[in-house]
Amino acid sequence: MIAVHHLENSRSQRILWLLEELGLPYRVVHYARDKATMLAPPELRAVHPLGKSPVIVNEDAGDGPLTIAETGAIIEYLVGKADGRLGVPEAQIGAVPEAQGASAPEAREAALRYRYYLHYAEGSLMPPLLIKLVLGMIPVVGGFAQKKVQPMIDVHLDFVESELASRPWFAGDAFTAADVMMSFPLEAARDRAGLDASRPATTAWLEKIHARPAYQAALAAGGPYRYA
Repeated sequence: MIAVHHLENSRSQRILWLLEELGLPYRVVHYARDKATMLAPPELRAVHPLGKSPVIVNEDAGDGPLTIAETGAIIEYLVGKADGRLGVPEAQIGAVPEAQGASAPEAREAALRYRYYLHYAEGSLMPPLLIKLVLGMIPVVGGFAQKKVQPMIDVHLDFVESELASRPWFAGDAFTAADVMMSFPLEAARDRAGLDASRPATTAWLEKIHARPAYQAALAAGGPYRYA
């Protein structure tokens, strides 16, 4: 059994979704944000020293409970636990085309894209979104955020739009954990950073993932979820 330490309105919603997609058993430990600061409660520090979510605990690990933090690390762990389902094999990156057949270059590119988006979501796309969110809470600098930060976000949104206009999913023709990883920043962008119908491929992708039964089941398990 995997315990998901789930903070409301947070990145941990992605973990619940992935667990539903993979069909792995889990239970949810719910945490509410502090109403004044909107930060995670101090109780989360008892689970992990940083006191942030998501954090999972594999309660059935062979040599005792195993605690894992950081969304990307958790996603890689869960994909591995599910025998690679919704992942793209790393072995494809170094495959020799002559030995693997005509599809080897495409498979290698899909593996590279999969790895890229697992890192890009939090490493490149999320920081300017977070900057805009924080600055937007301060009235005196709210206009600055719109003027200086939004153009940086638009560069990312245009890049994502061009990617999704060329294929149905982030890694390629199949839905993978990379799509799960990319969901939170793009949901946040649609909520408060200019992602709208002017980028039809991206908005269509959001509608497509929101319609997935596993996504809906994760919402039921996690409770109300605001994209922020």
